[in-house]
Amino acid sequence: MTRVGPYVDFNYTEWAQDKVFVVGDILVFKYDNRKHNVVKVNGTMFQSCTVRPERANQALTSGNDVINLATPEKKWCICSVAYHCSTRGMKLVINVMPSPAPYVSLLGLFELALKKYVSVS
Repeated sequence: MTRVGPYVDFNYTEWAQDKVFVVGDILVFKYDNRKHNVVKVNGTMFQSCTVRPERANQALTSGNDVINLATPEKKWCICSVAYHCSTRGMKLVINVMPSPAPYVSLLGLFELALKKYVSVS
């Protein structure tokens, strides 16, 4: 779980650059819901810090918003309040990677090989 916010004048996109996000991770946005929100946007809206009306109606406003990262893709979020995105840095872009393959120990593989090729009568 990664907690995000509630700082203004902080570069969230820069903060996220050295983080690895994978399918199954959870982002939690904590903020004062009287002053901020979180809107999931596309790349164009992210760059221009604008939100189309249909997206504005889907703004997350609880102040404790949870976003489950369920698919490998780029995700963009902004605060649509006043100029928080464009002048105060309240925007975040992350690249969600596929989940890593499950870990299998070499010992486990060796045991499987023995079971397959050694039979006891």
